[in-house]
Amino acid sequence: MSKSRINFIRRSLLLLMILIVFQGCVSDKKTSYSFESEILKLKQLDKNLFTHISYLKTDDFGKVACNGMVYFNKDEAIVFDTPTDDEGSAELIKWIEEKQKKKIKAIVVTHFHNDCLGGLRQFHNEGIRSYASNKTISTLKNNKEEVLPQQGFDEKLEIEIDNKVAYARFYGEGHTKDNVVGYIPDKKALFGGCLIKSMKAGKGYLGDANTAEWSETVSRIRKEIPDLKVIIPGHGNSGGTELLDYTIQMFEEY
Repeated sequence: MSKSRINFIRRSLLLLMILIVFQGCVSDKKTSYSFESEILKLKQLDKNLFTHISYLKTDDFGKVACNGMVYFNKDEAIVFDTPTDDEGSAELIKWIEEKQKKKIKAIVVTHFHNDCLGGLRQFHNEGIRSYASNKTISTLKNNKEEVLPQQGFDEKLEIEIDNKVAYARFYGEGHTKDNVVGYIPDKKALFGGCLIKSMKAGKGYLGDANTAEWSETVSRIRKEIPDLKVIIPGHGNSGGTELLDYTIQMFEEY
């Protein structure tokens, strides 16, 4: 075999190996979940910070992936929004308490829609305290919902997770009249819920929205917490402050 042909084969094999390694890296990136089942996924965003993803069947938008947030500090955890049903909540609770060995101190519901509290009953069954704004609880009562968050707050909720603080706060109306956001100062992380849109997302369901106030509400968050590093929307991929800017721009026309 000629020397030139040997060199050609070597170069071809090297290129093939590079392609295999690159493809493997891409594949790992697509499936890098801390937990994954048919109904629930958990993706790590930072140390002790995760988004939980479950699925809701809707008439208008089909099967929709819905996000929540999980934060750990030492031996305790807080969850923002439940998975969409009790089965998903059972899997999430088991993963946090049995696999991660954390005690869930609170579940915080960010507004009255089912993608936020469809699995709330399971948290109550496990003895986990639930929180929501008084506006959310009032709306659920008016809608004759059976399962209600246990403790209400007006504008702001503060919960200690061991020696770190987590907040829920109402900044104004937008997706709904009661939507609050979750904030973890330790991680400079915001769970925006359905108030915040992922990049390239559409406007989504507006049946309970205040589109005239939406941009101003998000602008208040942008101004008050300018150093956010991680923002989790209600649906779609997480990002940074570009999600706030995108949402503000989307509803400026109203």
